[in-house]
Parts: sequence; structure tokens; C-alpha cells
Amino acid sequence: MSGLPTVIVLAAGQGKRFKAAGGSDDKLNALLGGQRVRDHVMAAVQASGLPWHVVERAHTQHLPNPGMADSIACGVAATPDAQGWLILPADLPLIQASTLLAVAQALQSHAVVVPFYLGKQGHPVGFQASCGRALKKLTGDQGARAVVSQHAFLKLQVSDEGAVLDVDTPDLLAQAQSKLRP
Repeated sequence: MSGLPTVIVLAAGQGKRFKAAGGSDDKLNALLGGQRVRDHVMAAVQASGLPWHVVERAHTQHLPNPGMADSIACGVAATPDAQGWLILPADLPLIQASTLLAVAQALQSHAVVVPFYLGKQGHPVGFQASCGRALKKLTGDQGARAVVSQHAFLKLQVSDEGAVLDVDTPDLLAQAQSKLRP
């Protein structure tokens, strides 16, 4: 693949839904199979061999009430030489490196790539470099929906449940634990 996209790992959220549902810790630091959720995500990212950048709370703390879109904008702005981006929330601990690579490959011929698992939209969402200006203008908590809707995006069918199984609640964390490969 020429011009590898950069994986933007979104780790700046507050995890409000997780805490509201009874979670006592930051969901990204919750243990899953003896490892933190975020460490599972980073292992997949590193195994993919793609370049990556993590957006932490410190990167968005200068913004009033930052949301997911603000994190995406910060990540894209921090990687101006990227050949494109894969937007990956850090709460998808079962994501597979092969899914990241499949989205990256599909970006070679499509401006926007959205993975789907059994009809459900997932992550990472891929964007060619031509989407950079629009991504840097994002604000709020709607992610990159506005940019996706401006393109005839590719619906990439994947066989990776990790593309859709986030850990937004303690019940979902338990579900991910039950599916964790031994």
C-alpha cells in the first residue's frame, strides 16, 4: 500500500455513559483479560504496522466541553503530513489489526470507508487526505458524521465484531470479556 493512513486513537472522552451505568473507573483503564481496554486497542493498532497518534484529554482540555468531533479535529491537525486517517475510538478492545488494514487498503480507491459488521456501522472510519480540511473543522460530539455524509462512502463488510463492540457500559465490558480470545 502506498501512502499509509494514520490511525487516530480517540482517548480523550470522559466515559460518562460508562460511569452513569455503574462503572467505577475510566472505561479505557478498565481491565479486560488482565490488560487495560486501551492497551488492547493499542496492541491491534501496533500490530497493523500503520502509523498512529493518540488524542488524550490533555490535547482537548483547552476547549470548552470538547466532544468526539473536537478530538478528531485535534488528531488530524496533529498529523498534517498523514496520507489519510483511520478514526478509532479507544473503547473498542476487540478490534483486529486485519480490520484496520482492510480499511486502509480500501482507502486507496475511496475517499471515505465505513466498516460494517452484520449490518451495524463500526470503526475505524477511514478518510483520504482530501478530507483533512473538513475533519479539522469538526466540533462537538457528533464525530465525523458530517464529513461522511458529504461523500459516497464505501460500506466495507468486515467479519470483526470488534469493529462494533465498544465498552460504553459495564455490561458491554463483560460481553467483551466473554468474547476475548484466550
